Amino acid sequence: MGFSQTSVQETDTTESKEINIVHGANLTKDEVQFPGAFIFSKDDRQVQFEHQGADLWCDVAVFYKQENRLKAIGNIRLQQGDSVTMTSGKMDYNGDTKLAKAYESVVLDNKTSEEGNMILTTDTLRFDREKQQAYYQDFGTVVDSANTLTSEIGKYFMETKKFQFLDSVHIKNPQYILDSEQLDYYQTSKNAYMYGPSTITGETYKIYCERGFYDTRIESGYGIKNTRIDYNNRIIEGDSVYFDKATEFASATNNITVTDTINKGIIRAHYAEVFKAKDSVFATKRAVAISLVEQDSLYTHGDTLMITGKPDNRILRAFRNAKFFKTDMSGKCDSIHSEQKTGVTQLIKNPVLWNGVNQMTGDSIHIISNVKTEQLDSLKVLDNAFIISLDSISKTGYNQAKGKDLFGKFKENELKIIDLVKNTEVIYYMYNDDQELIGINKTICSSIRITMANNDIEELTFRTQPDGEISPDKDLPLEDRRLKGFVWRGEERILTKDDIFDYDDNNIELVVIRGIENPIDIDAEEEERSKNPGDPVNNIPIPEDESTEPNKRPKVKKVKANQ
Repeated sequence: MGFSQTSVQETDTTESKEINIVHGANLTKDEVQFPGAFIFSKDDRQVQFEHQGADLWCDVAVFYKQENRLKAIGNIRLQQGDSVTMTSGKMDYNGDTKLAKAYESVVLDNKTSEEGNMILTTDTLRFDREKQQAYYQDFGTVVDSANTLTSEIGKYFMETKKFQFLDSVHIKNPQYILDSEQLDYYQTSKNAYMYGPSTITGETYKIYCERGFYDTRIESGYGIKNTRIDYNNRIIEGDSVYFDKATEFASATNNITVTDTINKGIIRAHYAEVFKAKDSVFATKRAVAISLVEQDSLYTHGDTLMITGKPDNRILRAFRNAKFFKTDMSGKCDSIHSEQKTGVTQLIKNPVLWNGVNQMTGDSIHIISNVKTEQLDSLKVLDNAFIISLDSISKTGYNQAKGKDLFGKFKENELKIIDLVKNTEVIYYMYNDDQELIGINKTICSSIRITMANNDIEELTFRTQPDGEISPDKDLPLEDRRLKGFVWRGEERILTKDDIFDYDDNNIELVVIRGIENPIDIDAEEEERSKNPGDPVNNIPIPEDESTEPNKRPKVKKVKANQ
């Protein structure tokens, strides 16, 4: 039989929390199974209820008027305004709390004119109309115009159009896959904020972080905790790492490691940029390049490091205050240029090279490696070549040799032969087998060959009309014991890999990465980001003053960091 609306509810429902019957259809009662409830079933129309701006249709409804709640069964549709529709097989609805709990093939459809439909499907969904929030706990799928997202637990905030996904979060996009333990996703902007271990796998990159941001539309974002990007043939790790697919650009800030996966080289710094299209790396702030030379690590430092070129033709440039260190050899100069294809490393402007205890200087120094064996092959000191070593016995005098040019030859990475040519001069302290000083040899000739053993002078060979003499120690004045141009730089000698860094390198100011120590108000950040939709890297925590692309970097606060 039909049942009128007024027979089960009061006539005045203005501002009432009571559920209103719009179409009751057939009415029955079952006091055994549903005590105190009115049971409605459809006729030619579905049963319909209305409650504070929402309409509900179903095939059967068990309505508890006194408790202001109902159970809906069969082909349920809950409509809120023009944008929100929820369908399911069953639903419990409480008029006092405005809480709907839907079961069986639940679909929530949120239509907006700006970003298109958002469709959420799950087995069980709770919809809090008071808070305008929907949440599930037993796996759900969200599909919008850009992505398909799944998770075990999810919560949807309708006012901000934001999802909070927990446990096994998965985003599937034609261009990439994103997996995370926890993720906030904004329906309008398609921005994702990641918490906990998260991985993004694209066609040409893979990103891992434990806290970060990702713009899913343009494949751009950053990580600010335990971040790693596998990018082309390099791995980039740092406190904060930024990535942008469109410009093929990545950068990192604080405690950075960039690994060349092909050549096994490593760059460490506190700021670095990687340009994929140019196959190049720019690094500064305590920057050092580490490469393996015949099982011995070579450390190269400069205020700025640049590595360019394809994997088989890398070129390393170290600018300003350049230094390098490896076992038994180190050096410093204004800049270093090292080319992998030719095996030539050039020390440019005011260079000094230490091979063991031997100090070598000249206008420019070239170190040549065998590109096949990667062992040291030869050495060139061009113009004003000068080699000095502290006399190992007296500890007061200096053995010296100079000429226009110096040519050295390595064997098994040890310097064995040195040839000085053109206008050569020598001062050499000579001892007998009992290590008693015989005299000081001071000779001029056209060329000199020095044979080395254990990085020390073993033999001197004078060529072409040598002119010299051996003077007793007492007969040679102190002012005559140094060749013209003598400059001893022993206090500058680099003895360990840490000596390549000076005071400024070890006391640099690191930028404060927002969100690592203190949580970020994500809603506020998203609102701020939405004000600058054309700026894909807005609020990226990377310092403007370090970047080679300053228009892409906001200023950030800096703090002193002990290294």
